[in-house]
Amino acid sequence: MATRPTVDNELSAILNELWKLDVNRLKPGIDYAINLQGKADYVAKGNNSAKDKASTPLFTFVNEDKLKSIPTYNCFMNLLNNYEISTNDVETVTREELEENNLFLDAILKTQVMKRAHKYLISKGQASSNEAQFKVQLCNIWFKLYERGKTRGENSCGFEHVFVGEIKKGKEIMGLHNWVQFYLQEKLKVVDYRGYNSKDMPDVNDHVINLQFSWKSLVKPLGSSFIGVSPEFEVALFTIIFLTSNNPTISTVVKVQKYLLEIVVCRLEHSIGTSYPKLLSSNNRDL
Repeated sequence: MATRPTVDNELSAILNELWKLDVNRLKPGIDYAINLQGKADYVAKGNNSAKDKASTPLFTFVNEDKLKSIPTYNCFMNLLNNYEISTNDVETVTREELEENNLFLDAILKTQVMKRAHKYLISKGQASSNEAQFKVQLCNIWFKLYERGKTRGENSCGFEHVFVGEIKKGKEIMGLHNWVQFYLQEKLKVVDYRGYNSKDMPDVNDHVINLQFSWKSLVKPLGSSFIGVSPEFEVALFTIIFLTSNNPTISTVVKVQKYLLEIVVCRLEHSIGTSYPKLLSSNNRDL
C-alpha cells in the first residue's frame, strides 16, 4: 500500500487563507467550462507522435468579458505577448513592456490575496513591510531576465516560463502552466489538448488538472495547471514557497481546499526557474 505523503500543515493553512480570499477566481460551469474527454496515453519526453485522446479543445467556454473586466486578469493578458518563445532567442524588453510589468504588479498588490501573502512573508522575515520594496522583490523574482541554458544571453524569466511557456532548442515544451494562456493558445489553434493525465477521470469542476497537450507541434507528455484561479493567487502561492525555502528545488505537499497537491518550485539564480502544482488527489480520491 502506498504511503500517504506528509502534508505541510503550516503552508496549507496560509494557502487555504489565500484560496478563501481569491474573489477573482472564476466559477466552473458559470464563467468557464471544460471538456476532459479521454485519458492521455503514456508518451516519453521527446516523442511527438502520441495518439490524441481529445478530439475537441479542453475549454468549451470562457467568459472573456469577465476576464477583461477584472484588472489583474486584464493586466496579466497584456504580458503574454511580450516574450520570445524560443530559448534560442535573447529577450529585449521595451519601455512599454516594463510599464505593463509595473501595472500588473500594482494590480495584484491591491488584492487581498497579495496583501495577505505579503503579511505572511513579513512575519517570516522574508519581505520588507514597505510595499514598494516588496514590489521590487516580486519584480526580481518574476521578471528579472536570466540565461536559461547556454545561449550567451538573457533569454528567460520566471513569468515567461511559468505563465507563457517556452520552447527549448525547437524540441521541448517548457513551462506553460497557466490556464488563461492555455485557453488563449487553444483559441489560436496552436495548443492541442490531448487528454487528462491521471489514473481516474478528474471532475469538470476541479480547479487543478494534470494534462497532456501539444504546442506548436511539440508534445508535453505531462503538464499541470490550476484552472480558474486568479493570477494573483498563483503569484502569491509560488512566491511564498520560493521565499520560505533556500533549496534549489522545492517540493512540498499541501492540502488546499479539497485538493492534495505537490507544489514544485525551482530556483534559477535568484529568481523562479519553474513552479507548478501537481494534483495528487481530490476529495480524498486518489488519482
